[in-house]
Amino acid sequence: MIVESKKTRAHTDWFLIVMVMLMSLIGIGAVAVATFSASSEAATPLTHIVESSFAMRQSLFVIIAPVIMTIMINIPYYWFKRFANGLYFAANALLLIVWVFNRATGVKAWLDTLWGFTIQPSEFAKLAMILILAKTLSSLDLITHPVQALVRVGAIIAIPSMIIIGSGEMGSLLVIFFMFAIMLWFSGYDWKILVGIGLLGVAAVVALFAFLYFSGSDSYRLTRILAFIDPASYSSSGAYQQTQSKIAIGSGGLYGIGFFVDGAMSQLNYVPADWTDFIFATIGEAVGFRGCLVLIGMYLIIIIHMLRLAYYTRDRFGALIIIGVLSMFLFHVFENIGMCIGVMPITGIPLPFMSYGGSNMVTNMAGIGMILNVTKNRSLAPSKNTINTPQKEASLRHFQQMRSRY
Repeated sequence: MIVESKKTRAHTDWFLIVMVMLMSLIGIGAVAVATFSASSEAATPLTHIVESSFAMRQSLFVIIAPVIMTIMINIPYYWFKRFANGLYFAANALLLIVWVFNRATGVKAWLDTLWGFTIQPSEFAKLAMILILAKTLSSLDLITHPVQALVRVGAIIAIPSMIIIGSGEMGSLLVIFFMFAIMLWFSGYDWKILVGIGLLGVAAVVALFAFLYFSGSDSYRLTRILAFIDPASYSSSGAYQQTQSKIAIGSGGLYGIGFFVDGAMSQLNYVPADWTDFIFATIGEAVGFRGCLVLIGMYLIIIIHMLRLAYYTRDRFGALIIIGVLSMFLFHVFENIGMCIGVMPITGIPLPFMSYGGSNMVTNMAGIGMILNVTKNRSLAPSKNTINTPQKEASLRHFQQMRSRY
């Protein structure tokens, strides 16, 4: 049982705000390091940032970030639940529009705008999925009707999953599946059923790989998987980006070679997309092993802090929102760093607050804003009509017992 204290009261979490803004500022510097051009020794770090169009755009995204967080914090809390369904269908519609009207071959994940920017709707869909899953899991009876509850949430996941599979963006699909699994776990679902779901998922992945392999498919997905399994055989093709990333990180050694160094792998563009998906390679080369540990430690502090906020939030809906955002960050960090150092396959997932990209930055900041909204409005007292049946009372007790999983 949670006792009322400073940890449980409603508040504005300035620690979380400061941490994410600090990391966003570090991200601007990382993007500038990855995209700067050789210049005179008199050039300053600020000069390199100003001369980099990518760093300046990233700065614009970071400037907008407090506005996004402020809007999310001040949205009436009950709106999250009231409009969750509408946001879910809007996100699916946007995904479908991209799939139908994007004429690119391969991955169809971006939508061009009139202002010269591209947006990635799958990023925004992640937040919609968090809200709809939090709403559904907080209202379902997971004790007496676990199968019916699983069918319902499974149907919610199925629609965007099929659209994303059709568009070829497997990275976002993995993020959604991971959020789904973690939110199910923390909702108090029976672990035996979750293990069964996990085994079915593994079987499905193995079956897909076998189909692609034995059918002679030349799919880029198969190439990425094979390159991950045997990088030496694909060092000049599917594993080239990952191989170059590992070389760049290794060249940083223990202390790193420093920032804005002429002749660095980042400056010579030896690592493709080292300002977006492979930004960690740029960071590893510049600051070395110790700097990478500091960065990973900062991510770990943020994730643990989110978990702590969820633990001290009694409202199921609010706690699951925090868990959903936490799981999104956790997978992004783990997968991105993993693929940069060669322990995970390449999926095109950006590193939160570090990788260049407006859609991902907006999504990250909006997710942080959702957490801040929950902590600002949370209360120990259950809201009206939260418990109105014996089944829901049992479900709530089960949710409280679930806290031991934290």
